[in-house]
Amino acid sequence: MNDPVYNQQSLTGVCAALCAALGAKPPREAAPAAPALLDLIQNNGPVDRVFMYNPDAVALWLYQKYTDLYRPLQARTRLTLPLKSVMPSVTPVCFGTMYTGALPEVHGIRSYSKPVIRIDTLFDALIRAGKKPAIVAEKDCSLSLIFGERPMDYYILPDTDACNEKAMELIERDEYDFMLLYNGDYDATMHRNAPEGAASLAKLQKNIGVFAAVHDKIKACRGSHRTLLGFAPDHGCHEIDGGLGSHGLDMPEDLNILHFYTVI
Repeated sequence: MNDPVYNQQSLTGVCAALCAALGAKPPREAAPAAPALLDLIQNNGPVDRVFMYNPDAVALWLYQKYTDLYRPLQARTRLTLPLKSVMPSVTPVCFGTMYTGALPEVHGIRSYSKPVIRIDTLFDALIRAGKKPAIVAEKDCSLSLIFGERPMDYYILPDTDACNEKAMELIERDEYDFMLLYNGDYDATMHRNAPEGAASLAKLQKNIGVFAAVHDKIKACRGSHRTLLGFAPDHGCHEIDGGLGSHGLDMPEDLNILHFYTVI
């Protein structure tokens, strides 16, 4: 039996690269920046805006199996970055790592729980650097809670569609140096309908369409700005007995993810 194959680059490398894009010193516990992402930024800069689109539970294997669904994403991005997420591979743990650059034992979330992270985060680093960040996320989701209590703007809305509409509005308003948009609809659907169920794949296609729309909106409204744009899931998923979807295990299906980045 073959040993499982994991991506080599850790999710911890994203945070410092995003800080570098905006000229901010990374959080105190952050790992070094992912080299390929740093190269993209340095070779296409200077960047003065970052927009991170965070769809939940979009695994690397989905891209490998349903590559044709990703054509709108591939056409709009320059870098595909294979990453290994962290254990346990659940939403608050993984996004805690993405935006602190630290492992779960350092940032403090080690189970499916949603406390406010108290260590230094990307948002703290940006605020210290005089930048203006904002989070757009659904009520009670991990990203609406774990980075709370900072002097920044939070747009916490009732559903995914409302979040996406707000993000488009905020792009037009051009007030933020860093924006995060979270969509949890693929994750919620695959838990009930299996990762490859028709309803789940429709949500995956919708996530890709939202990213494409965000890209095109930024391009139309960019003015003199240069924006780093990322499609950045937190972890993957797998099918369990009963045809349902799950995640949280130490297995490639749950830990191997693929980020896409470009500079507009």
